[in-house]
Formats: sequence, C-alpha cells, structure tokens
Amino acid sequence: MRERITPRRRLAAGAMLALVLGIGAGNAEAAVAAEEYSVESAKASQSLLIGATHAGQRLVVVGDRGHILFSDDQGKTWTQARVPTRQLLTAVFFLDDKRGWAVGHDAQILASNDGGATWSKQFEDLSREAPLLDVRFVDAQHGFAVGAYGALLETTDGGQHWQDVAERLDNPDQLHLNAITQVKDAGLFIVGEQGSMFRSSDAGQSWTTVQGPYEGSLFGVIGTAQPNTLLAYGLRGNLFRSTDFGDSWQPIELKAERGPLEFGLASATLLEDGSLVLVGNGGSVLRSHDDGQTFSVRNRADRIALSGVSGLGGGGLLLVGQGGVHLASADGTQEVRP
Repeated sequence: MRERITPRRRLAAGAMLALVLGIGAGNAEAAVAAEEYSVESAKASQSLLIGATHAGQRLVVVGDRGHILFSDDQGKTWTQARVPTRQLLTAVFFLDDKRGWAVGHDAQILASNDGGATWSKQFEDLSREAPLLDVRFVDAQHGFAVGAYGALLETTDGGQHWQDVAERLDNPDQLHLNAITQVKDAGLFIVGEQGSMFRSSDAGQSWTTVQGPYEGSLFGVIGTAQPNTLLAYGLRGNLFRSTDFGDSWQPIELKAERGPLEFGLASATLLEDGSLVLVGNGGSVLRSHDDGQTFSVRNRADRIALSGVSGLGGGGLLLVGQGGVHLASADGTQEVRP
C-alpha cells in the first residue's frame, strides 16, 4: 500500500527523525535564527549529528543547531567550525580536501573552501518551509541539492547561483527526494518517498523515472566501486541492488542475530578498499566485501539510532547519530578509545 500524501506530512530527515515542517509563527523564529551563527559548545561532538564525510584526510560531521565539526587526528579531538546558521543540517559532501557543501532546514546550502573550517551561506528559501536533504557535486562547478516536496536545485557556477529545476522530474505529487548519488560510468541517481527513483545519464540535464522494486520510502542510495552498480535502502531493512543502473533490482537479504533485520537504514559509505558500510536505527551496522551482494549485520548493544558513517584509519568506523560522534571497530559494535 502506498503512503498517503497530505499537505503537511511528517518528514524523516536523515532517515532518523520525524521532523515537523515549520509553519506559522515558527517561520519568524527561523528567520531570526538564520542570521545567527551556530552556538559554540564544548559538547557539540556529543549532540545530535546527522552526516559524516571526509575532506581529504580530515573528518567532517554536521547536525543539529548548525553544528559542523572537523577532526585532523582520526576523531581523537574535534574543532567546531564557524557556521552561519542554527538550523538542523542534514547532509554534507566534499569534492576534495578543500571544497565542500552542507544542506539543511530553511532550504539552506552552505559552502566551505578550506576543508570545513569556515562556512558561508550560498542559498536559503524560508518560503519553502522544508529542508534540503542531500547534496552532490559532479565537479567543482556543477552540483545538485535535493529535498522535501520534490525539491531539486542545480548550480553550474560552484554554488554562486542555485536554480530550481524540479520540473525536470516527473514528480507531480512532489514526493520528498531523500538522496542523490553518482553511479560509476552511468550517471546520477535520486531516491525518495514512496519508492520513487529517478536517473540521469547526461549530468542532470534530463531525468528518467525508474520503476523501482519497493513502494515504501527509500532514505538513501549509493554507487559501488563497480560500473553501473548501486544500492538503494530504506524502511524496515529494505535493501536493493542493481548492476544495470536501475533497469533491474535484486533484494538483498539481511539477517541479524535474531532474524531478518527490520530497522530502517539511514546512510552508507564506500570505503577506500571498495567495501560498503550501511548504518541505521537500532544501532545497525552492515558491511559488505563483495560489492553489496552480501552483508554482515551487527547491532550495537546501545541500540542508538545511527544516521551517518565514514571510514577511519586501520579499518575502523566513524559513526554519528544519537549521542554525537562514536569511534568504532570495523564491525561498528565496539567503541574505540581516542
């Protein structure tokens, strides 16, 4: 059964929180907060964090209250960046060790040219009353951001200007677009609400609707190390793999210690050795060494909700979510002391 579309749906931002889209008096408060910088806090690394990535060797994480932190020592210590917002940030992407972008509520897009140490605001649109949920650049000039109510923004000048190009998608119900990725030797791929899928083989100039394998919400998508191959994932441990850029899909069986995995999956990363790691609710950590054909499944004893993952040196994992930053072993179950 398809999910019912209502004028003001609740939205799972970062595949982890049910975040009410602000209306009424809340917009005035957001407008004021948008002019402020994130509050410096000694406990920022322990607060709610949603996304994690690398800027070269540097680790960068983003989350609640506009917090962005970076670490140059594999997560032992964290420095809070100066960020011109107090809104929840939902995703972060770095093209290289210097240039990166983060997105979040009030349709904000932030940019950094120094590896995440400082940030400037490139775009916001309070009238949308909705967040952006993911961002991806194909090169230094050309990038896309996706989000709630079918938002699709494009820049061709490194983010100096952003244009609404949602009309390129066949999405009349304005389904939430939760994630965008680049698939090796194929193109761009978007997934979202009600199992919606869209792909582009011409750098986002035109998009084709893909008939997906699932009618529930898909929270993420990631290209693997192999050409034309990608994984899409979402509610209740649903995970699907395609080797032909979405023409066909195979469900991936996920077995936890007590039976099939039924926790929602929120985020994924492709590690330098080509292995894949997915994380989600219930402390779920999944790892594949065969390009996503099979996964080992572990659930942390603390059962914290995880919303972001990146790699650490020596095969360990940087996990973020409830309680902030967690440095973990390769299977995600054991905390690693800084």
